[in-house]
Amino acid sequence: MSGGIDALLRAYERHVRLPWASGLSGAEKVWLAVYSPSGSNGQNERRLRFVMPEFDIATTNSGHGWKLIDLTYAFDRWLGAHEYRDAYFANPEALEPALGEFGEYLRRLVEAELIAPEVDEDTVVALLGVGALFGVYRVSQLIEAVSPLIRGRLLVFFPGEKQGNNYRLLDARDGWNYLAVPIVATEG
Repeated sequence: MSGGIDALLRAYERHVRLPWASGLSGAEKVWLAVYSPSGSNGQNERRLRFVMPEFDIATTNSGHGWKLIDLTYAFDRWLGAHEYRDAYFANPEALEPALGEFGEYLRRLVEAELIAPEVDEDTVVALLGVGALFGVYRVSQLIEAVSPLIRGRLLVFFPGEKQGNNYRLLDARDGWNYLAVPIVATEG
């Protein structure tokens, strides 16, 4: 069953058509599209990726621009290019102190997209693949670091759960309280 992702898409379609308030802080320009990481038979992540073009269409049909950043392989690319990668493979515990470097790499990667010339106050910049950061870097840290540069809206596809204002990535990590606007799958 793909109803969860389809319902998330419908909720997003409604949300992106609403008027956008101006004068918001960066943190208030963040939208978290929360979905179950596994869903029925573990299909939600694949279904989300399959319908990603429909999120683009919904955005452009509402008169806004769309830019997608897939972070799924960001850690792989960073580690693969690191001068000490072989040492880290031989001794993974030695990698932990270098994860701050990865955070800086990730921040610069997202910031470059947020300030790209084609991105303006009417653009949704979407982050896909944040689940791949689990255990390596906190999504909350990334959002906090880049939020001052958000001109339009930052849409984070968030595999986890929301309880009140508390978000838990992959339903496993201790959650964090955030000011983002939630977009959740609702039927009807």
